[in-house]
Amino acid sequence: MWGQVREMAEREVQTMTSQPVNPVIATGGKTIYGARLGILMLETRFPRVPGDVGNAHTWPFPVIYKVVPGASSERVVRQKAEGLLDAFKEAAGELVSLGADGITTTCGFLSLFQEELAAHAGVPVATSSLMQVPFVQRLLPPGKRTGIITISAETLTAEHLEKAGVDPSTPVVGTESGREFTRVVVGDEMEMDVVAAEEDILMAGEALLAEHGDIGAIVLECTNMGPFSNALAAHLQLPVFDIVAFATWFHAGLAPRKYPRPDRP
Repeated sequence: MWGQVREMAEREVQTMTSQPVNPVIATGGKTIYGARLGILMLETRFPRVPGDVGNAHTWPFPVIYKVVPGASSERVVRQKAEGLLDAFKEAAGELVSLGADGITTTCGFLSLFQEELAAHAGVPVATSSLMQVPFVQRLLPPGKRTGIITISAETLTAEHLEKAGVDPSTPVVGTESGREFTRVVVGDEMEMDVVAAEEDILMAGEALLAEHGDIGAIVLECTNMGPFSNALAAHLQLPVFDIVAFATWFHAGLAPRKYPRPDRP
């Protein structure tokens, strides 16, 4: 009996070793693996709390950051990022060479560079949260419009909107009249009263609805407003779309979820 068992085992081993084994080849070409989304950072020092694009705790997946020298909030928000295109292109190229398969940024005003950065990087690029506006508008019922809250309505021009594919007639309200949020972020202050900053966002939302009674959803232009999206949605009882939601959706296309195959019957 044991002899038969041994012969069967030997035949099984011979069968297994005689079958060709397909090699599994790993390929290179990147420096960093497993981080699909690259983020172009403004050169700032103001506090970035969780929910901000520049806080790594915000993301449920790994990201790669690259700071763009000279890209201050003041220069990008109030001076149309004048003279910074080459620096952003160089930084985008570095992110791709490191391993990024897609790129986003930390300022919605960078919609001005959308075409140039996408052409230079050679990978999908989402420069601005504003790019969500046309899609969100298609979600709404007839008679409703998408509204925008920005860090600076004064300097958010029709060109910024058009470069993001947004109708320039879209309602826009800024947080400049508040006492904390715009002052800290654009001024690159070292401290932020988070409660006061949230109040500025809520006040801007109230003003948007007071001026435009047909608002059905809100898109937050500023990438630093993510920490306050939940409070704004609860306060206004409206959907709120920020850069974190946009970039998370973007990342889902760069790295689609893999599902297990069903068990064989």
